[in-house]
Amino acid sequence: MSFDIIQTVEDGIERISYIPHERKFKTPIVMQHGMWHGAWCWETWQSSLAELGWESHSHSLPGHGQSPTQRPLRWCTLGYYLKFLEAEVKRHGQKPVLMGHSMGGALTQWYLKKVADDLPAAVLVASWNSHEMFSAIFSSILRDPISSALTMLDLTSSPMVRNPKSASSLLTSPQAIYSPEELHQRLNGESWWVLVQYNQLMWQPKKNPQTPILWILPEKDKAVLPNTQARSARFYDADVIPVPEAAHNVMMEPNFRETATKIHEWLVKQGID
Repeated sequence: MSFDIIQTVEDGIERISYIPHERKFKTPIVMQHGMWHGAWCWETWQSSLAELGWESHSHSLPGHGQSPTQRPLRWCTLGYYLKFLEAEVKRHGQKPVLMGHSMGGALTQWYLKKVADDLPAAVLVASWNSHEMFSAIFSSILRDPISSALTMLDLTSSPMVRNPKSASSLLTSPQAIYSPEELHQRLNGESWWVLVQYNQLMWQPKKNPQTPILWILPEKDKAVLPNTQARSARFYDADVIPVPEAAHNVMMEPNFRETATKIHEWLVKQGID
C-alpha cells in the first residue's frame, strides 16, 4: 500500500485516518457518515484518495461504528451530532474539505449554516435535501409500510434496515461490493427524530454559501430521490457529478474508484492544495 491506516478510539470517538506516504495536498478531508453507518463506510474512497495523495479522516458518531453510546440513540438530534462534527473539523491545523454522506450531508449543510461557511470545499454525497426530508419519508412509507409502522412504535429508524434484505434494498445496488449480509452486520441503530426535525419548520438552508459545493448524485438512489437531490443542488448552485446505476451508498458501488477520482479532479479544479 502507498498509505498508512490509523484507527483509534479516543474520548469516545472512533477515528480512521488514511495517511499517504507521498502527501500531495496539504488540505485534509474530513468525512461524516450518515444514518446507521460509521467511519468504516468510507474505506473505499479513503484508500482511493490516499493513492491520489489526499490525507483523509473519518469518524463515527457516538453509538455508531466503534464509538460507544453516550446518549440513547432514540434521543439523538442533529444538533447533538453537529457538536461532534464541529469538534472533528477543529482538530486539524487548517480548514479541511468536508464530505458528508446522506445524513452526514445534512450535517455538512448545518455546519455551513450554523457554524462557519469558510471551508475550502464541501462534498455532499447522496445527501439529504436542502430544505426537507418529508418527500423521502413519504417515499419510504410507500416502499416499506411495515418498517414505517415499526419506526413510529419504536421512535427509531432502525426498523428501516431491520434485516439484510431491507438494508440492501434501501442502500445498495445488486452489484455493490458488500453483500446484503455484510452490509447489515455493520449497520447500527439510528434516531428517528433526526429525520423529523430536518424540515422547514425547524430548518432553513443557507442561501448563497461561500464554500464551493460538489453534489455526488447516484441516479438509482431509493433513500433520497434523485430529482429532489438535483433540485437541492440547484438551490446551492453546486456542481453535480451524476453516478449512473448507483444506489444510495455510492461509495460501495463497483465504480467507487472512478467516482473518487472525479471528486479528486473537482477538488484540484477548485485550486485546493
